[in-house]
Amino acid sequence: MTIYEESVCSLFEVDEAEALLNLEAKVQIIEGYSYEYELPEKFVLEEMSGVVSRFKSRSNCGRITPGIYTGTLQLRILSKDSPNAVASKNIEVRSKKIGYRNDYRFMLEEISKQCVDLILQSTSLTNHPVTADVNRDSRSLYQQFTFVKSAINSSEFMESVHRILSMPVTRWEHQEVEKDIRRAGRINRSSLRQIASAGNRIALSNNHPLFERLGSVPAKLRLIQKHESPDTPENQFVKHVLSTFNQFCSLVRSKLEPNGREYHEALSMERTLEQLLEHSLFKEISDPSMLPLNSPVLQRKEGYREVLKTWLTFDLSSKLAWNGGEDVYSAGKRDIATLYEYWLFFKLLELFRAKFSVDIKTLEELIEKTKDGLGLKLKSGLSTSYMGIYDVGGRKLSVKFSFNQTFSGKSNYPNKGSWTKSMRPDYTLTFWPFGFDESEAEHQELITHIHFDAKYKVTNISEIFNDDVSSDDTDKTDNVQEEKNENKKGIYKRADLLKMHAYKDAIRRTSGAYVLYPGTENETQLKGFHEILPGLGAFSIRPNEADDGTLALSNFIDKVIEQLVNRASQQEQQSFYTYSVHKDSPPTGSKISDVIPEYYALDKIRLEPLKNLSVLIGYCKDDEHYEWICKNKKYNLRMESIQTDPMFFGAKYLLIHKRGQLETGDIWKITETRPKILTKAEMLALDYKPTRDFYLVYSIERMDGGEFKDLSWDISSLKDYSGGRQSANPFAVSLADLMKVTLDKI
Repeated sequence: MTIYEESVCSLFEVDEAEALLNLEAKVQIIEGYSYEYELPEKFVLEEMSGVVSRFKSRSNCGRITPGIYTGTLQLRILSKDSPNAVASKNIEVRSKKIGYRNDYRFMLEEISKQCVDLILQSTSLTNHPVTADVNRDSRSLYQQFTFVKSAINSSEFMESVHRILSMPVTRWEHQEVEKDIRRAGRINRSSLRQIASAGNRIALSNNHPLFERLGSVPAKLRLIQKHESPDTPENQFVKHVLSTFNQFCSLVRSKLEPNGREYHEALSMERTLEQLLEHSLFKEISDPSMLPLNSPVLQRKEGYREVLKTWLTFDLSSKLAWNGGEDVYSAGKRDIATLYEYWLFFKLLELFRAKFSVDIKTLEELIEKTKDGLGLKLKSGLSTSYMGIYDVGGRKLSVKFSFNQTFSGKSNYPNKGSWTKSMRPDYTLTFWPFGFDESEAEHQELITHIHFDAKYKVTNISEIFNDDVSSDDTDKTDNVQEEKNENKKGIYKRADLLKMHAYKDAIRRTSGAYVLYPGTENETQLKGFHEILPGLGAFSIRPNEADDGTLALSNFIDKVIEQLVNRASQQEQQSFYTYSVHKDSPPTGSKISDVIPEYYALDKIRLEPLKNLSVLIGYCKDDEHYEWICKNKKYNLRMESIQTDPMFFGAKYLLIHKRGQLETGDIWKITETRPKILTKAEMLALDYKPTRDFYLVYSIERMDGGEFKDLSWDISSLKDYSGGRQSANPFAVSLADLMKVTLDKI
């Protein structure tokens, strides 16, 4: 079979050593590219939906389009004369990311460690141990193997074993040996008895000092000698651990189909363990009669401590199955994008647990007991959430961390969800004041959602948040055309940004949406107004033990909390007014389309909404009083007639009516923010004849012409108007209510 690349530098053949080291096929292609293949005339390639296809004109030729698939792709070759496969060929589909191999291994190991930590913390699981069923199906057994492999194959474990091999713990043992009497060394009482009575004797020469007393001495003496032995209970335990690991890998291999990547993974691990067991040290070590788990050496000495930890990890990991793992590594796949999504879940969960008080019982729900072991309840598309509390003094918040939470579409206000289509962000942080339940907080605009989406394929953040091209029309045209072409190919770079906008704008009470990607650039945060929320942005969270980038995200969450606990924040004001405006449906007949002022004349600052602008309905007792109003540009009220309604004091306009007058167009503008209280003496200075000690006085100016020109209103139709003798009582209404009683122009 011949494979042709359609894009330059997208087809490789690695040497056998590299392929074996990484458990990959030698022939390698790259995800997202297309390739053509050709077979001899008598053969065809088995078709795979969306991946492998044949040409209609020549069935022995076709195209391979892996799309986002990564991992070992098995191609089955069929004979045209028979439907049975006559051969197969494995090719490796590599990720576009250069370091994806290390990322894949690192994230799988991290997930394994996190799961084991959760099991160890979960009292409901550790108090009720279960035994793994080694007779389960090969798929479940391989899922267990991935957890075990990540623990065994870690650099920490391997370094610990080599440390033990180079500097093992030993003990002194007494051993009886036969030695030539000439090399016996120091003589003790036992040696003297043997010299006197032991057999196999040698005659002494006549001139020997002992000839007259003994005449002969034994040729050899049995001596007790001390020597250093590595056959300690701790070393026996290490040998037992390696043997158990080896047997488990052998069991997994026997259950898998030969020549598959999973088979070679188990075989490679098995050979590694066999090489360790063949070390000369283990030939001197016997099988253990007991496991010294309480040994100070195992618990404290460097090297042994790590082996014990790995053993405990293995014991728990071998019982753990993960259905979501099928999305990552089943059928030879290495779906690193999905693995990144799962890995990010644990990183965010770790941040969540560090910042908020989380009940361990809610975390226990992530690991559940099953009939054949333990199950990790984490699968893409299935929703799971965890509750916490923020309480460090001041405002107390309820917090929820959700994975794959669905916000149902076309929900009516004030219900939660999306008001357009259903949406499901990868991760959601939700905050609301403690004391409200979640539903109440939703209905009263007290809840705040912040969404995050995992994007492993993003390499450079400028792909999403790139600046617009220069203002030159030609450049703009080229840029638009480039985006259209990318959209047709399914690689539209700004689609992720638009998705963040969709979360922000469609899901009710969302204040932020952010991309998480494994790059190296600093985080990008775009603010909607002046505060950190509402906003959009991206954070670089990468599979790296030294610096995974979560510090920047942690600092961001701290700033979010700081804003949410601030009762004087602009977002707090915005949410209150949103609730105030939309809590009730607009009443019938609330439409006002009359020509009225749009802004304050001097500085052209927009007017407040008509419902917020109040109009004082004032009474004028006679012509003399009206002349005084016009001359002084002031309007006075007796103190006993004042109401406590805020609209009364904050009125922007004054509408004057006289005795018996029900319809009036005499509207004035109030020029000062608040009225003043004047004394009798001050009123006399203004040529007013006071009958009271104090008056409330407004400064006003006539509104000749303008938007209110030729308008008049029926004040008797206002709900607070009182007829008869009470018609002189002043009252305030909103401009919106006043405009509803506007009379037709003459």
